[in-house]
Amino acid sequence: MYKDEYDFKAIIPVSALENKNTEDIVTEIEKLLPEGPAYYDVEEYTDQTERQIIEEIIREKALKLLDEEIPHGIYVETQKMNLRKTSKQEDIYDVEATIYTIRESHKGIIIGKNGSMLKKIGMYARQDIEKILQTKVNLKIWVKVKENWQDNSSIVSKFKLK
Repeated sequence: MYKDEYDFKAIIPVSALENKNTEDIVTEIEKLLPEGPAYYDVEEYTDQTERQIIEEIIREKALKLLDEEIPHGIYVETQKMNLRKTSKQEDIYDVEATIYTIRESHKGIIIGKNGSMLKKIGMYARQDIEKILQTKVNLKIWVKVKENWQDNSSIVSKFKLK
């Protein structure tokens, strides 16, 4: 038997076909793995910058609210992100971002009648951004057309998984 040949830390009889003891494998591995060095601060939950997170939040809200009207033909860039004190000495972030789309006709859809869609996108995005930054946010969003942005490798690389 193998257990006679080597001094195993644990022996777990499993059956993948019958789904027996499969959870025990992970539990045992976690128990026996040595703790490694902390490569990131325990408070860090992502390797993205705050700007990148804000861009993704705005893009997510836009795509969710626009549903099928704008099929992923947008990207967002944060132009300005500045922390300042209000007149009451409270922290507030001024964030300025631009939603870029590939067609002039999409610009009107993103803005909506009398700015109603852009206002919704901004409101929902701001709520999530405030939760992440843990402070008030003054969010300004513009919409611009940038034809063929999908052919620009530096822009498209933002969407690739690391």
